[in-house]
Amino acid sequence: MVDHSFTDLTLAALYDSLNPWGPGDDFYLGLVREARAVLDIGCGTGRLLRRARAEGHPGRLMGLDPAAAMLVQARRARPDGVEWVLGDMQTRVWHGEFDLVVMTGHAFQQLTGDEEIRRLLHAVREALGPGGRFVFETRNPAARAWERWTPERVYEVTAADGTPVRVWHEVQDDGLHRGRLRFTETYASDGWPAPRVSHGLLRFLDDRTLRDGLGEAGLSVVAQYGDWKRTPLTTTTPEIITVAERAR
Repeated sequence: MVDHSFTDLTLAALYDSLNPWGPGDDFYLGLVREARAVLDIGCGTGRLLRRARAEGHPGRLMGLDPAAAMLVQARRARPDGVEWVLGDMQTRVWHGEFDLVVMTGHAFQQLTGDEEIRRLLHAVREALGPGGRFVFETRNPAARAWERWTPERVYEVTAADGTPVRVWHEVQDDGLHRGRLRFTETYASDGWPAPRVSHGLLRFLDDRTLRDGLGEAGLSVVAQYGDWKRTPLTTTTPEIITVAERAR
């Protein structure tokens, strides 16, 4: 199930304003620059690949996303030669075609079922060529980021027509249950007849579970970091940033 905020054209158009370019984007862009063929799973508005192409990346760049509204944003920028594919890793099969596969923006946490994660990891392994890397991040559950997702934290952005839009989050069911978190994301504007509410579900996996899942899929962990400065992973660092490759 794709979140409503990704499928609604109006809300999808607000994504980049709500999530401005930051250290995580710089981290991934550095990896993309060094790779000849890149697959971005859950590419959203495609800004990572668009930036790479604008900088002169000469190789193959492919963005994959299940939300058509997000790919509408990606295609509007018309970057030369970037391939946009609607779907997920079950839509097509790639055999050793990519030097780098990435999942940015905590897209990995949208996979909430064990079998869903297993299929994704096996498909990624199949897509990687010799020496290829899979790089993704999840929020570190030990850091309990969701405790700061409260209605009191309101973000304000401006829509394309100049309309101010307020956005806030609220955790449901009193927090994390069996590694899964339900939450709402509310968009409101004085120019709209009513607020638009997106219901989300995220999976929080700890480091050991991630490693076990990667290993079962034939992927081995090369490195893990706790933040975008490549700080070692601890119980207090906000991220679990994982670099994996095909197991030998």
